[in-house]
Amino acid sequence: MAADFIRGNPEPYKTMFSRRDDLTLANPFGPPVRGWEQAEATMERAAALYRDGEVVAFDVVARNVTPDLAYIVEIERFQAKMGGSEEATPVTLRTTTIFRPEEGTWKIVHRHADSITAARSAESVIQK
Repeated sequence: MAADFIRGNPEPYKTMFSRRDDLTLANPFGPPVRGWEQAEATMERAAALYRDGEVVAFDVVARNVTPDLAYIVEIERFQAKMGGSEEATPVTLRTTTIFRPEEGTWKIVHRHADSITAARSAESVIQK
């Protein structure tokens, strides 16, 4: 499903998400959103920024599963054409995804992705 997303198709990926009001999504292209309508629009906008993508690797940092909640922290690596570029570029994202069971299947209730995958200086968080 990630492969479809980075080829510009969010539809298979969207099936993994909860439709409940407490769904939250924070991707690298904008502020966090809450609720299905905002999350769906955010996913569609983000997928539209990618073309001809290819998954390189998912490096698991941590994961845990309980009867009521599960999470996975990963470094996601892929390459894709982005924006108006005709050249594929490598992309690396730090992600946290939280799941809960809903009607017999695990659904994503929170996902956060950003491009911070290496140590940064204290000054890097100062907004200018």
